[in-house]
Parts: sequence; structure tokens; C-alpha cells
Amino acid sequence: MARFHPLRVAAVDRLTDDSVALTLTVPEKLREEFRHAPGQHLTLRRSAGRTDAALGAERTDGAHGTDGADGADAADGFEVRRTYSICSPAPDPGGPGPRTLRVGVRLVEGGSFSTYAMKEIGVGDELDVMTPAGRFTLDPAPGLYAGIVGGSGITPVLSIVATLLAREPSARFCLLRSDRTAASTMFLEELADLKDRFPERLQLVTVLSREEQQAGLPSGRLDRERLTRLLPSLLPVRQVAGWFLCGPFGLVQGAEQALRETGVPRSRIHEEVFHVDAALPPAQSAAPAHSTVTARLDGRGGSWPVRDGESVLETVLRNRPDAPYACKGGVCGTCRAFLVSGEVRMDRNFALEPEETDAGYVLACQSHPVTEAVEVDFDR
Repeated sequence: MARFHPLRVAAVDRLTDDSVALTLTVPEKLREEFRHAPGQHLTLRRSAGRTDAALGAERTDGAHGTDGADGADAADGFEVRRTYSICSPAPDPGGPGPRTLRVGVRLVEGGSFSTYAMKEIGVGDELDVMTPAGRFTLDPAPGLYAGIVGGSGITPVLSIVATLLAREPSARFCLLRSDRTAASTMFLEELADLKDRFPERLQLVTVLSREEQQAGLPSGRLDRERLTRLLPSLLPVRQVAGWFLCGPFGLVQGAEQALRETGVPRSRIHEEVFHVDAALPPAQSAAPAHSTVTARLDGRGGSWPVRDGESVLETVLRNRPDAPYACKGGVCGTCRAFLVSGEVRMDRNFALEPEETDAGYVLACQSHPVTEAVEVDFDR
């Protein structure tokens, strides 16, 4: 069961003009709870006044969070939650849990949490942090791996690359990253250090969309057509054991299409979306006039009527405020639940892999009952 714990800020490092890295200290008694796999994320929570929470322009703070007004009511206004990927390497399986955790935050215009992180958070402050979650992960093993990332999508892949190369002496990684300009590129020093440590095993290719480079690839966006031409010249595409795509929806979608066109099986492609166009239409299907949701959470169950237009998560939250969620946008996967019985429609799904949906998992925040009775299990 995911839980929030207060963690103290040990460092605030400016990465670019519009991004920072927060280092959080993990108390010894919580190190096992905060043990994480490379690629997982943390959910950060703060209580915001109504003025802060009304900043509705925000769709993401450089990770998975959606608009601040989606938070549950708090005593002084709204509860704001944002998810940020862990960029630090994962601890060794046989060793102790992490002493610190590091996340990257990019400023978004009108973003309530990212503005708070950039302008207010200081060393010594305490933040409410949920235990690690997410399935955009790699279990380190020998072989060739690759990543295609855009902007702050580098954050989880940085953890994946650092952990893989440190644990597996025969593993290699090819990283193709896209940024607007050199000045806006996050974690430049960290990747340069990895390249110095593993010069023969880390291939790093950078493309800038709004600035010409003195050397390397021409500027421009990494769309499907360009990736289809470029990737075979960089590495043996079909020999890659796992592809990790992370960034805005358009980049991830185009990269997946390019890989599929070059013969890569869907099972080798892993995706995490950091931004989704708000205009994307939801799925449509008929809903019953009256329906009931039964949910099992942290070993306890209950059944409740669904109000008009509510998602499964919203129904559960009215009665179980401890239900897990973060973005409420179908992106982070924190609210994943197993559909025990009944049918639901999911408006969006940018978090679950096809094998998860085939196995019966749904995103509670995007699921609406189609049958009169729906049962979900958050504990599986």
C-alpha cells in the first residue's frame, strides 16, 4: 500500500533557468519503504490555498501531474499532488535502501507545484512524499538497451542508464535525447559523468529542436519520419533488448510508430508520457443510470453508489480518502486497480502496458462503470 511520509529537503540544485533537482533525505527507518527500481517515480503533496490551486494553466510540472484543481479538498483550500521521476540510481537489491532520493522539477507556466518548487522550497523544508511507484522500469541484465527521450523525459531514463551500467558490466545503452536548446537541457553534467565513466558502453546522441549544434545532428523535431531514417544508422534496432520512450505524447507516439515500422515487437517498447494534449477526445460508451462500485483497498472492502459522471476513483475517494492517486489524467498509473468483475470504459490510458490491460488492470481515475455493478481491487 502506497503511503505518504515527510522527507526533509537536503539540497536544491538549479539545473537550468527553469528546472531544479530536489534531493530528499530518507530516514533509516523508512529506507526499505523507499527502495525503488530504476525508472520509478515519487508523488509529492502539498496543501495549497484556493488562489494557488486555481492556477489552471498547468497540465504537467515536468512529470506526470495534471491540473492543480484536480486535487482533493484540503483544510485550507486544495491538496495538490505531483509525480516526479527519481533520477538517482536505484539501490542494490542486496544492500540497504536509499539514503537520499533525487527528482527533477521543470517549471511550467502557471504551475502551482513547479512554481512552489522553483521559488519557495529550501534546504531543511519537509515535503510529504509517497513511496515509489510506477512500472516504467528496467531489471538490469546483460544486453543492448536504448532510450528516446524529450525534455524532462530524461529524468527516469537517467536512473535506468546509471543503474544498468553500474550493475551489468556487459550491458550497453544508446540514448537519443531531444531538447529545445542547450541551455534548457536538464542533467547535462550527470550524463557527461556517465559518459566519462562508461565511454565504450554509453552512446549519447543529442538533437536540439530550436538551436543548431556545432557538431552532431541537424536541428529539428524527432518525429516518426525522422526517427525511421535515423535509428538504423545509430544502432542495430532489432537487436535492442528494451526500448525506453519518455517525454511528450507526440514524441513517444512517433517513436513507437517508427520502431514498429522497423520491426521491433511491442513487448520490447516501454513508454512513459509526461505531457498529453488536453484536447484529446475521451472514449465514449453508454453508462448505466445507476451503478455501484465495490473496492478492496489495504485489506478492507466496501460498496458505494456512483454519482452521475463520477469515475471509479472519485467514487472510492468519497468514501476512502486513502485511495492511491496522483495525476488523475491517465498518465502516472498510481491509481492502477484490478477489475474483478463488471465492465468499465477508460477515457484515457497513457500508463498501462498492453499486457497489463489484457490481464485485467485499469486506471481507476479514467474508468467509468458500464455495468450496474463494478468491483476493483487496489491491492493486487
